[in-house]
Amino acid sequence: MSSTRTSSDASRSYGSSADVPDGRRRWTLFGRWCAGALCAGVSLVVGCRAADTDAFTPVPQLLAFLPWLLVPAGLGPALSLLARWWTGLVWGVVLLALLAWFIEPYGKESRPEGVPVARVRVLTSNVEFGRATDALIAAVRRERPDLVFVEECEYGCQAAVVRELGRGYPHRRAVPGATSVGSVVLSRFPLTPTAGVPGRMGMPGAVADVDGHPVRLQLAHPKPPLPGQVALWKRELGRLADFAAAHRADGPLILAGDFNASQDHAAFRRVLDTGLYDAARLAGAHREPSWPTRTTPALGAQIDHVLVSGEFSARRARFLDLPGTDHRSLLVDLALHRPR
Repeated sequence: MSSTRTSSDASRSYGSSADVPDGRRRWTLFGRWCAGALCAGVSLVVGCRAADTDAFTPVPQLLAFLPWLLVPAGLGPALSLLARWWTGLVWGVVLLALLAWFIEPYGKESRPEGVPVARVRVLTSNVEFGRATDALIAAVRRERPDLVFVEECEYGCQAAVVRELGRGYPHRRAVPGATSVGSVVLSRFPLTPTAGVPGRMGMPGAVADVDGHPVRLQLAHPKPPLPGQVALWKRELGRLADFAAAHRADGPLILAGDFNASQDHAAFRRVLDTGLYDAARLAGAHREPSWPTRTTPALGAQIDHVLVSGEFSARRARFLDLPGTDHRSLLVDLALHRPR
């Protein structure tokens, strides 16, 4: 038998594309197409994150779930490897590296100087049109926070919290309204009213006398980035950033509520860039989801925050599940420090 192979034999042995079975060729093309589509979609969101912009729908909505983009970003290089598409493999690995970088906590940690002069427990809760009012009242009685920020507390909710909690929280600042408009701040400490931040939904403000130390309070509840409302969402978060920047030198500040934004949104990072710190991050819970409760804590976004100025440290942060609302409440223990 001759040991010499013909050119056609050699071609077949090396897997010429012309001799690849149709089924395998179709799978290769399909795998490359799927990998490319996944990488392109993730690249749009990651590119906006890298460019420090929230862009337009659907980018803000997808940015809220940035850590979960690791799934399609991981499928991209896996499919590329199976389809022997080396460009797609490199593309996917770069996306995974960028996502890992952006998932890290944003901003610096607060390291206040001086001794603690007051302890403050803060609760923020979106009760979804007042549906979780009874659960909120029970949680307040159980956890005994000093300050309570309540979003979507409509007329019935406000009447209930005054009736049931008024004795323990004699100081209040409220914006009355139906459905999502109403908001209220409950306080054990005396309050001096302030103008608050204007928005489509109520965002009341005040200055609390915390054991003789003035602390500015501001409830946050900008409109969510729904399709067609992204510009309004950016504008209202911008007002919160302007408020924080304007009062940066005025002393201790607590800005708390449902921000409808996470650290992966550029508009929210601009609020942090004014010199505020996320108390949940300070307490080691910077990625625990608060919304939507149908999928938390396995899947979701942390859009409910307690932001504090540099005079505060945070010892503990807990997310509470309240029946009747699509948000988890956030409870944080703060310490107010006096500079040496």
